[in-house]
This record gives sequence, structure tokens and C-alpha cells, in this order.
Amino acid sequence: MQAKMIDLGVIGSHSRPGVSNDNPYSESLFRTVKYCHRWPSEGFKSLEDARSWVKGFAKWYNNEHRHSRIKFVTPAQRHNGADKAILAKRGELYSKAQEKHPNRWSKSIRNWDEIGNVELNPENKKEAA
Repeated sequence: MQAKMIDLGVIGSHSRPGVSNDNPYSESLFRTVKYCHRWPSEGFKSLEDARSWVKGFAKWYNNEHRHSRIKFVTPAQRHNGADKAILAKRGELYSKAQEKHPNRWSKSIRNWDEIGNVELNPENKKEAA
């Protein structure tokens, strides 16, 4: 297998979860595809079926899927900067709800502050420092 990979010019990777230096957005996308409930259990009948499914999936992922790592906004909202207003509005809503019904919160409200850069394994950089 290794010889064939070399013949084809393919560079093998031995990266493992938790130590990857790949693009965090791509890694997240691949994981979402892997566990997507929309994945056809019977597979694809043709290349065109697969392309059509991926096109629909990409549209859903970018415009509807609320990603937990970017505080439950869609990748499109994050990309175009709309996340800042959305997160500010959520923070305001939660603060008002806590003021109105403080007995519902045993701790502080969820942190809806806007986020900076997103990284795949930020804890690894902290440990190395």
C-alpha cells in the first residue's frame, strides 16, 4: 500500500485525534458529515447522486446548522459577521430573563460574548506555552 501511495505521489498521514494540525473548519465539517442523520444508509446509486447529496449537505451545513463551537450560529452567519449582533441579542435576552426570573438560574447565564479566532485544539497550545 505504501509503495503504491509513493508511486501516486500521495503523502501518508499518521495524525491522530487531538494532535491534528489540520484546518479546524474542515475537521468539524468532516465530523458532521460522518455522523449526519441525513447520510443515506443505503449509499449512493451514482456519482451524480453523491454530488447532489453533498451539494444539499453543504447548503444545510453553511446556512442552517448551528455549530456549538461558534456559539450556535451558522457558519454563514459567522463568515459574514452577523454572529456579533446575534450573540449580543442573545446575551441581552438571557440577562433580561435572569432579572425577571432569578430563581431559574443556579449559576450565571451562558456566555454569549462574541468569540475571536477558532482553533481545533487550543488547549494544546496552552500546555505547550
